[in-house]
Amino acid sequence: MRTLLLGANGQVGFELARSLAPLGELVCASRDGKMPGGAACLAADLGSPASLAAALDSTQADVIVNAAAYTAVDRAEDEPQLAQRINARALAEIGAWAASNNALVVHYSTDYVFDGSGTKPCREIDAVAPLGVYGASKLAGEIALRDSGCDHLILRTAWVYAARGHNFLRTMLRLARDRDELRIVADQHGAPTPARLISAATAAVLAQRMGGREMKPGTYHLCAAGQCTWFDFAGAIFARAQAAGLIERVPRLVPIATADYPTPARRPAYSVLDCSRIRDAFGLRLPTWQAGLDAVIGELAG
Repeated sequence: MRTLLLGANGQVGFELARSLAPLGELVCASRDGKMPGGAACLAADLGSPASLAAALDSTQADVIVNAAAYTAVDRAEDEPQLAQRINARALAEIGAWAASNNALVVHYSTDYVFDGSGTKPCREIDAVAPLGVYGASKLAGEIALRDSGCDHLILRTAWVYAARGHNFLRTMLRLARDRDELRIVADQHGAPTPARLISAATAAVLAQRMGGREMKPGTYHLCAAGQCTWFDFAGAIFARAQAAGLIERVPRLVPIATADYPTPARRPAYSVLDCSRIRDAFGLRLPTWQAGLDAVIGELAG
């Protein structure tokens, strides 16, 4: 199996590059043609139709795993055309190529396709209603991929973080060294999900496909088990980080409402995803968000 990994230098892509390597030939690609650390890889810019087409044609992959995306949620409000190009139109092009070449596309989407107005974990069949440009562009990408007619898996995830890259955990650890007090939103609910969990689950699903297991294309939710608020998550990060020697002291945490921390883009208040479908379909065991955090803190502590 030849796999093309798009967005291989992102926090999810970095983990995928490790988890997918044992499954066969793996071609890593990033927008600038570089991997973390500076090693060269294939250049594939989803913002450029010519660059993307060249990467697809040159690789002739059996599986395309798309971990590339426009993820600047607030900046997207001012750059809707760019977000739409990368998150939606590029998916139509990937899907069309895959349909013509009998390839499977694995694509990652987001909890931001929901408006967060519910109080129960969102299912794949629940109504979507994005609140901003980012969520709308990701939803458009899902639709484009489905409409292409290609064999596909859309994996919606949320609150992604890792030991590297730009994410909430790393921001909290940085701020803990400089500030005595942090005001953290306490009325948004989700499930913090490590990039390594996403990559491991993806590899497990693809390994089953290689083994001949019939795989039903479609949309699946993929997150850590359980739920918390950003305030809860911050407290758990600091407790574990201090115990692991990553920070000397824990700043005082003050819970605030979303309204007290205005941002250009609106966030879903409740974006917990129901992951029972992917568990049942592929027999996956999804660890709790606390266990995932323990693993990432352990990685940072060395």
